Amino acid sequence: MAVHSIEQAVASSSRAYVLPPGFRPSYGTAGFRAVADLLHSTMFRCGILMAARALKTQQVTGICITASHNPAPDNGVKLVEPSGEMLCQDWESYANDLATAQTDAELAKRVMALLAAEGIPATGPALVMVAHDTRPSGPELAAAFADGVRCLGAQVQMCGLLTTPQLHWMVMSRNLGAPWAESDYYSALAGAYQRLVAGTQPLGQPLYMDCANGVAAPKMAALATALAAAGAPLALHLLNTGEGVLNGGCGSDFLQKDRQLPSNFQGVPPGARCCAVDGDSDRLMYFTPLQEAGGRALLFDGDRIACLSAMLLKDLISQLPPAAQDVSVGIIQTAYANGAASRYIRDNLGCSVEVTPTGVKYLHEAAHHFDVGVYFEANGHGTVLFSKTLLARLEQLKEESRAAFELLALAVVINQAVGDALSGILLVEAALRRKGWGLDQWAALYTDLPSRQLKVTVADRAAIVTTDAETRVSQPAGLQAAIDAAVAAVPNGRSFVRPSGTEDVVRVYAEAETQDAADGLAATVARLVHARAGGVGPAP
Repeated sequence: MAVHSIEQAVASSSRAYVLPPGFRPSYGTAGFRAVADLLHSTMFRCGILMAARALKTQQVTGICITASHNPAPDNGVKLVEPSGEMLCQDWESYANDLATAQTDAELAKRVMALLAAEGIPATGPALVMVAHDTRPSGPELAAAFADGVRCLGAQVQMCGLLTTPQLHWMVMSRNLGAPWAESDYYSALAGAYQRLVAGTQPLGQPLYMDCANGVAAPKMAALATALAAAGAPLALHLLNTGEGVLNGGCGSDFLQKDRQLPSNFQGVPPGARCCAVDGDSDRLMYFTPLQEAGGRALLFDGDRIACLSAMLLKDLISQLPPAAQDVSVGIIQTAYANGAASRYIRDNLGCSVEVTPTGVKYLHEAAHHFDVGVYFEANGHGTVLFSKTLLARLEQLKEESRAAFELLALAVVINQAVGDALSGILLVEAALRRKGWGLDQWAALYTDLPSRQLKVTVADRAAIVTTDAETRVSQPAGLQAAIDAAVAAVPNGRSFVRPSGTEDVVRVYAEAETQDAADGLAATVARLVHARAGGVGPAP
C-alpha cells in the first residue's frame, strides 16, 4: 500500500472510532484497560500499532482483548510480540501516542511518523492474530481492532475465544515454525506433563478449580481431555464455570484480596486441594478451606508456587551429570512478596533473588538474566523461563540423562511466553506428585507474615512517584517519612504504596506479626495516602 494511501485509509477509517470526549487512555503495566464502552477507538488504534509491529519484524504479532481480573463491564488489550512476550517497552510510547490522538488527521500523522521513525515499509506481508475472553464486549472490540490492522494492508486472523496465555503461546509457536493451533497447545502440555509424572502416584483427591466464570472453564475441560488421552488424567471438579458474573465473588484476585472462599466453594471439605484463576486465566492461586467458621481459606500464592517450582528445578538439576550442574537459577520478586517467603528463598533454597517494580513485564525481563528464571508475583501471575543456551545443552544430554529429559519436559509444561494459569496448574501438580506431598507439607515450608492490601481512590495516580522497585515514595514530599513512622510503631512491620497500573487508585500493602497489626498498619497508611495524595471521597 502506498504511503499516501495508508494516511488516507487511517484518517478515513478512524471516523468510525472517535476518541470519547475527556477519555485519555494510558498504557499501564499490562496494556490499556477501561470500561468497555470507551475502548473502541483504542482497539482500532492498537490494530494499527500491531500491524506496524508485524511489518517491522516481518513476523506474526497478536492481541488478546481482555481486562483480566477486572470487573465484567471493563475490557482491555494485551499486546503480543512475535516472541510471544508482551509488547516491547520501546513501543509503549507509540501505543500511547496513537491512543491519545484527538482527531482523525492527528492520528494519521502520528501513524506516518511511527512508520518513518521505525523504517517500516509501506507494503509487505503482515499478519496479526486476535483473540478475546468471555466478556460480552469482546467480539465487537475485536472487530474494531481488525479494522485498524487492515488500515496498513495487513491481514488479521480472528481466533475467537482463548485464554490470554494461549494466544501468546500460539504466536510464539507460529513464529518458531512449530505446531501452533489451539489443539497443539493442549497436546504439547499434556504430553510433557505425562513425561514429568511418569512413575509417580496420583495425589489421591480431586482438584477443585475456581474458573472465575471466565474463559478457563472450557479451556481447562479441553486440557483435561488431552491429559486423559496422554495417559496422565487429572481428576477435576470445575466450579464457577460461567453461571455467575465474571470475577464476581470468585477468581484468584478475589481470593487473594479477601482471603475468603470463592462462591460455590462452601461445600468443599476443609483440606481439599483447590485452585483459582482469573478471568483470562493468566493468574493462579492454590488454596484450601479452613476448618474454622466464616469461610476462610489458606492461600498458596505466587510466592509459594515460586518456591515449589525452584525446589523442583533444584532437584532435577542436582540429578544432571556433575559437569552439567552449573545452572544459574534466579527467583524474581516484587515488593509484594511476603517477607517470610523472601527469607526462605534466601536461607533455604540457595537461589539468586532479584527484585523489580510491580508488573509482569519487569519480572519477565529480569528472568532472562538466568539460565532458569522463576517469577511469580504474589497475585499468582508468573512462569519459569529457560534460556536457549540451557535448552540446547539439555537436548545434548537427554539421551543419557533422565533429569535432562525431564527438565525439557518441564520447559514445555510451563509456558515460555507468558504467565499461564493452566500450565501453572500442571507445574504445581507435577511438583507435588514427584515429592509425594499434600498441601500440609507445602504449607510447612514457611509461615507467611500476616498481610493486608487496600486501595485508595485518588484523582490522579501520577501524584504518587516511587523509587527503589516501588518500595519508597519520592512524591508527594513527606509521605514516605509518615509511612516510615507508622511502620516503626509496629513489630515486624513493613508497608509500601504504589500507583495502580490499571486504574486511578493507590495500592497499599502492609505486613506485621499479627493480622490485627497488619490490618491496622494498612489502614493507617491508607489514611496517610488519602490525606497527602488527593484522595477522592471519605478517608478510609
